[in-house]
Amino acid sequence: MTADQIFSFANTTALAGWLVLGFAVLRRNTFLRDEIAGRWWPLALAALYSVLIFFFFAGSPGGFDTLANVQLLFTSPWAALAGWVHYLAFDLFIGAVIARRVMERGLPRLLLLILLPLTFLFGPMGLLMSEITLLLLHREKAV
Repeated sequence: MTADQIFSFANTTALAGWLVLGFAVLRRNTFLRDEIAGRWWPLALAALYSVLIFFFFAGSPGGFDTLANVQLLFTSPWAALAGWVHYLAFDLFIGAVIARRVMERGLPRLLLLILLPLTFLFGPMGLLMSEITLLLLHREKAV
């Protein structure tokens, strides 16, 4: 398989995981949310990432010690692909954690209409907004 084919496969796989997470939230299905979308789907992506790192990282130029070397590292299609799959795995995992935390606190699931797409598209921003939201709403409930 080519890097482009694996890229398409990984994107489709991640999107399917997000759809499972969305369905789990709608149906209040904790097994799908926590075990399937929150554990096994990200682990499958993590396994793909691990294979890519094992076979292609050593031959890639660059490294992690300077910004210039990180830029150089991602000039390799295989290293860039591994980096992308890294994002896909972690964002889905964090999305499931956010969904679980919102739902376990009994907060409106409508919050997830903002937090999950934000996490899907801009991972750390979704995490930041979810933490701010949980902090503010927890404070309101405590008063």
